[in-house]
Amino acid sequence: MSARRTPETGWDGLIDAHLMRLRVERGLSAHSLEAYSRDLRSFHDFCLGHRIEPPQFDGGALTRYLESLADRGFAPTSQRRHLSAVRGLAREMLDRGVIHRDPLLSGKLTNLSRKLPRTLSRRDIEMLLATIDTSTVRGLRDRAMLELAYSSGLRVSELVGVQLPQLNLRAGLVTVPGKGGKERIVPLGRSAAGAIAEYLKRREEELRCAASGGSPRAPLKPARRSKALFITRLGGPMTRQGFFKALKAWAATDRRLRWMSPHTLRHSFATHLLEGGADLRAVQEMLGHSDISTTQIYTHLSRSHLRKVHRTYHPRATRAAAMDAD
Repeated sequence: MSARRTPETGWDGLIDAHLMRLRVERGLSAHSLEAYSRDLRSFHDFCLGHRIEPPQFDGGALTRYLESLADRGFAPTSQRRHLSAVRGLAREMLDRGVIHRDPLLSGKLTNLSRKLPRTLSRRDIEMLLATIDTSTVRGLRDRAMLELAYSSGLRVSELVGVQLPQLNLRAGLVTVPGKGGKERIVPLGRSAAGAIAEYLKRREEELRCAASGGSPRAPLKPARRSKALFITRLGGPMTRQGFFKALKAWAATDRRLRWMSPHTLRHSFATHLLEGGADLRAVQEMLGHSDISTTQIYTHLSRSHLRKVHRTYHPRATRAAAMDAD
């Protein structure tokens, strides 16, 4: 006999309780909560359509749900996002005693192979930086943004949201409020610190010139002194879309780089650190990943690099070395 259904143990009550828990305990933003809610409502509709009550949620039901997403044309990345939302709900149900076994332990998740992100080489980074015209305040700003994104691995939202008080150029550090209200301190690197200092100096000169009415064609308008590190021509803070457009414009000068996005810089940051011998835990901390499994994807990006390291340093990595040993 199935357990009696109450508002607290029905799908609506469980989802509402889980979203409240995410908001209070994890401090998720309204945007993140809306995304979770949307994915959980999709799962809710599936369960209602297939007459699956909460106590009946098991590995088979989860597998059928993921198969339905694939049949509807959802990409593996979208399927993983939905799975992440349902995973959290399953934990909520386990805590409340609605179910007694984690559905993920018996669900078939083989179709969710993760696509490895593309990255830039060190030479690509140098070439991209070289295309930026730094004779203008806009060019200095764009170079500083690119340097900071690559040297610190910031998310795009974190990059455009950097405030002046978060910077310590002398120490080479930036304090970043990340997801869930968590704060982390990330090194800048000398190149990024130098580019930011040069941009800030030129920006201040332009703002003073515009404020005094010295040049009617001054590129920056002092509408209001902003605490934002990166500002637009009108003096307001840069947006994600603004940085995306700027990056695309510079990348368009090289046909090989036209595919890249702002997040490519974050992927390149992590990959190059690990190739240089950085500890995975340190990279996790700098990226702001709450789960190291998210960071581990970068360990699969550098197989050619790992083979090169192996050939260089292992005493029996080459055929000649093996023959000499014999």
